[in-house]
Amino acid sequence: MWLHVATFEGMKTVSIRDAKNRLTELAREVEEGETIVVTRNGRPVFDLVPHQKRGGLNLEAGEAYLRSKGITRTEMYIADDFDDPLPEDFLLKPLP
Repeated sequence: MWLHVATFEGMKTVSIRDAKNRLTELAREVEEGETIVVTRNGRPVFDLVPHQKRGGLNLEAGEAYLRSKGITRTEMYIADDFDDPLPEDFLLKPLP
């Protein structure tokens, strides 16, 4: 079977039909770092990209950073009116 491949802004592109028929082959290319643009009627629909492990908030790293700066205690305070609407003229007042 013949696979039609083109380039889109420097990336490999395949039609959605070809992608469906060759998913395993395309997955191997993506695993090697290739980004593949999948098109329908010549228009980009989605990209096949290598998986990236999502980061997250690393609280231990944050605590270690604070300790390295000599900060041993942190206290968090959020004012009761934090999310109250601002006065209508707030953005009209000049900054001090």
